[in-house]
Amino acid sequence: MKHNILVFPCGSEIGLEIYRSLNWSTHFNVIGGSSVDDHGKFVFKQYIGDLPFVDESNFISRLNEVVKSNNIEFIFPAHDSVLLKLAQAVAENKLSCQLVAPHVTTCEITRSKLKTYKLFHDLIPTPKIYMNVQAIHPQDLPIFLKPEIGQGSKGTHIARTLEDIEYYTQNDPTLLLLEYLPGKEYTVDCFTNKDGQLLFCEGRERRRIQNGISVCSEHIKDSRFQKLAKKINKKLKLRGVWFFQVKENAESQLVLLEIAPRVAGTMGLTRCRGVNLALLTLFDAMGQDVNIFENSYNLVIDRALESTYTHDIQYDNVYLDLDDLLIFDGRVNPQVMAFVFQCVNKGITLHLLTKHKKNLEQTLKVHKLLGIFDEVICVKSKEEKYLSITERNSIFIDDSFAERKKVYEACDIPVFDTHMIESLIEKF
Repeated sequence: MKHNILVFPCGSEIGLEIYRSLNWSTHFNVIGGSSVDDHGKFVFKQYIGDLPFVDESNFISRLNEVVKSNNIEFIFPAHDSVLLKLAQAVAENKLSCQLVAPHVTTCEITRSKLKTYKLFHDLIPTPKIYMNVQAIHPQDLPIFLKPEIGQGSKGTHIARTLEDIEYYTQNDPTLLLLEYLPGKEYTVDCFTNKDGQLLFCEGRERRRIQNGISVCSEHIKDSRFQKLAKKINKKLKLRGVWFFQVKENAESQLVLLEIAPRVAGTMGLTRCRGVNLALLTLFDAMGQDVNIFENSYNLVIDRALESTYTHDIQYDNVYLDLDDLLIFDGRVNPQVMAFVFQCVNKGITLHLLTKHKKNLEQTLKVHKLLGIFDEVICVKSKEEKYLSITERNSIFIDDSFAERKKVYEACDIPVFDTHMIESLIEKF
């Protein structure tokens, strides 16, 4: 029987990475939870919306109701504020299931930049902090302003003049005034087991960042990462997945930016080299001994917005073309095949409707397509395809505009071109 895992909030980049890490596991069933209608609603097969926000008085009590009604064994936090709130609830014996997080003290320290820098000031390089504008001299410019409690690069600013500093601090007096670090920025993914042993440490360069998220990243080998990770692991009570971020100063020295005891949104880069940190964390939380090995190939991750669709089309039959659709430039179109096997899984009848001019059986055999379709219909070049569409509740897929137009007008069913198939592919 699978263990039920609640990911909250499930629509964050962190929550989506946890989903990608666990969705195909035979050991765990992922359930998404959110306080708003976010992207998780389109991704998680089991989705619970309208949960209270983390700062509402009934947040813990409502969460416990969800835990009980859905037999949830673990909550995997997907936001720093949620992580801290739930860790505090665990410390007060108020949470009715296991939390995938380290000790509450660790969560409290890492949620605060000041507490983090104070704890590690004498152990590893931390940014120079200016107490006020008066302490900043022209030679210190530019400086970096960031929230004392925050994540990623949200709410951060580079101030190049004293006037800039006054402007930003007037709008947000809580901003920290820090030395500006001009060098490369790295995230270091780590894993600490139940015995406090640091089993994994690997850095990746944050090459391109949008909205505080690393959208282009590549693994970097640097012995300094391991040295810093060991010092952090020795000082804090860490368990499971965690990461820290560093950036080079003007002297190319690595300076600590933050530590977070959670999954990072771009950990897919590590996962796709064979180290599934979210999955390992759950096994470790269950008291199991885990082993880690990693593939040695180079990998780069680059991300952009991904579209997921919902529709109200009801269909039991699919009629689709072969040439220039299922087979394109002499090769099978993998996106079309993803939809084909989605139909197979759902019990939807597949009708191959083609005007193929060569030996059809031989073509299907060469492309490993024999036996997939429930019906294969080959019509002559001058015959109309719509005459062969006899089943109700059908859709038609063809690259030809003329064919789609005729079928739409004659059969009154939805018609699709190749580029439209993505709107039919479901996440679950």
